[in-house]
Amino acid sequence: MRKMILMTTMAGLFISGIATAQTAVPQALPYDRAPWWMKESVITQTGYVFTEIPANRANFSATFLTVADTAEKAQNLAIAQTKGLNQALDKLGKDKVRISTSFSMRALYEQYRDKNGNRIEDQRGDKIEKYQVSLNLAVEVRDTALLERAYALVLAAAPTSSTPINFNLQPDNETNTWLYTEAVKDAHTRAMQSATAAGGKLGGIKVIDPTGRACETDILARAPDSAWDNTQAQAVAYERSAPPPPPMVAPAAMADMGGYVPGSAEYLEAKALQNPFIQTPPLQRLEAKACVVYGLN
Repeated sequence: MRKMILMTTMAGLFISGIATAQTAVPQALPYDRAPWWMKESVITQTGYVFTEIPANRANFSATFLTVADTAEKAQNLAIAQTKGLNQALDKLGKDKVRISTSFSMRALYEQYRDKNGNRIEDQRGDKIEKYQVSLNLAVEVRDTALLERAYALVLAAAPTSSTPINFNLQPDNETNTWLYTEAVKDAHTRAMQSATAAGGKLGGIKVIDPTGRACETDILARAPDSAWDNTQAQAVAYERSAPPPPPMVAPAAMADMGGYVPGSAEYLEAKALQNPFIQTPPLQRLEAKACVVYGLN
């Protein structure tokens, strides 16, 4: 009987110990661990900057259609039609005006009318009348000073169709570095003004984050990625003066073009001078931001 009481008591103590151990497990805190630089008084500030500069790239394309009895003849006709154009564009500089071509072909079949009078193609291999070749000429202008001449040359070749000019901006390394530097400067100005307004003094730099993510971290509690709202941030504009587009060269008097072979590079150049097209690259917006963490004194 004494043994049973002792075993019962020990079992009760064991169960009690398990319950005590279970209640001693710490619960997950609703807060994230603060970054190392939060051990001291700090101020995090994001700097913003934007600028507008003219686009420095232009793209457009033109299509030339030719029809012949065989696919080979139709393709040769298309090549002959654009040979002078390619030569004229090459004179502008292959590194400044890049050209790429592509072909597509389709068969033209005999047609007949059904009982309702609708015209229908007889799409059978033995009913092919002719072949149509489509030559697509894609032009990328990397020097916008040559855009007007390149565009006029292509239209002077009388393509079947052409696309509007698409402008875009490819900033160089100097511009990207300038943007980031100005964003860091803006972060310093904001941080200094905020510290002064709060009655403090700006200390040394703790972190410089080019991605800006350090300033978007929610330090006090867990929060979704979209919790940080920068809609109230006022962007500071830094104007960069851009050189004006180069003036158009005055067209030469070409009343008589009989001395040039139609379709040749010289013929297209003369024709392009008679029909200039004004194309002004639009302004493109560039933005940058940078996060800087300062200490507070």
